[in-house]
Amino acid sequence: MPHCKNPLFQLDTTSERIRRHGKELWDRLRARGAAPEKILDDRPLRPFSLGEVAEILGVSGSYLRQLSIDGLGPTPELGTAGRRSYTLRQINELRAYLASTRPKEALKFCPRRREGEKLQIISVAGGPSTTTTSLYLTQGLALQGFRVLAIDLDARGSLSKMFGYLPTVYPVHNASMSAVLRYDHDRVSMGSVILSTSFDGLDFVPGTFELDEFEEESSRRYRSKWGYPDASIRMVDALKEVEDLHDVLVIHCGHGSFLTAGAYEAATGVLMTVRPELPEILSMTLSLSHFEHDVSLLEQAGRPVAYDFVKFLVTRHDPRDLSQQEVVARLRDSLGNNLLTATVWESGAILQAWTKNRSLYELSAGDVGRSAYEQAMETLNSTNAEVMDIVSKVWGRPPMYVMRASRTAGKASS
Repeated sequence: MPHCKNPLFQLDTTSERIRRHGKELWDRLRARGAAPEKILDDRPLRPFSLGEVAEILGVSGSYLRQLSIDGLGPTPELGTAGRRSYTLRQINELRAYLASTRPKEALKFCPRRREGEKLQIISVAGGPSTTTTSLYLTQGLALQGFRVLAIDLDARGSLSKMFGYLPTVYPVHNASMSAVLRYDHDRVSMGSVILSTSFDGLDFVPGTFELDEFEEESSRRYRSKWGYPDASIRMVDALKEVEDLHDVLVIHCGHGSFLTAGAYEAATGVLMTVRPELPEILSMTLSLSHFEHDVSLLEQAGRPVAYDFVKFLVTRHDPRDLSQQEVVARLRDSLGNNLLTATVWESGAILQAWTKNRSLYELSAGDVGRSAYEQAMETLNSTNAEVMDIVSKVWGRPPMYVMRASRTAGKASS
């Protein structure tokens, strides 16, 4: 049969076939409720039970129940059998109420920065689990009453997707840090790229494909007559624009060299992740070399950095694996107190939450199994508590989060 040359009967182009496959998959996911309808999925955050709120605030459930009966503080929602639940916004209203009525414990209930306490900027870098670490750290800080800004420097938007943002499906213009740092007249203010999340007090700057374009432009400038680009200085200046609006910034570093250097210069502290396996330690050591190189360039440029801390976090740790136990012991011997005491355990519950594009903070125990949920929450909360105590020490405050986490570890939420 001769080949038909009529354009009406020609097969579609490669790009059209790819687009068709993508649309088919997307439509099926959306039909099953597994894909949002828009760029930012404004999914609501679940309410928290009275027991969970008592754990978060560090008070007794009976005390909170009596406050509700007396009509003091925000009014919780009453469910079946009179069970009380609070939104995160109401939890923060409770914080303000308790801080005003119990002034000696004001820091415990309302930990926001006071006058004279500098903004803490934590760059999360290194090997695996940087996205998971950034996600749980930012949400954990928000649950404890801090005003938090998460910045995604990954051009693939891995952290942004966990916040319900899908830049790869709906390409948008000037929506990431590249819009704030760019070298032309389309540069925008820092405030214009900040989006809210379902967590009261937690905002984020999404990561988009334009971050790769910024890296390419910075590289061209580096090789041209313009000389070394001022990406790092632009990063520092941009973050100063929103300094008064937040207590802690968490920067999720991607793979870009200029953007990562900017994150290192802006940071007051660096958190590096590592899995307790020898090949992963080798990978982390290479990341340390890149870190050292970037810092040395800043020093040579007359802009030395003085971090409040550089800490290492073991992630995806199986404490029953003898070989991993040995590796963790070696890491602790090498890094000393710079290795966090807490480790994030390998957890099926964390993985299940990840497949749902959610964190465990957004789910309840029934979604993943109570035993797995409580064990995972214990390890996550212990890690976050240690980081929060480090921040408290920088601010000149007494430590309290690790002690509180140890008291509540393993307890079931009512």
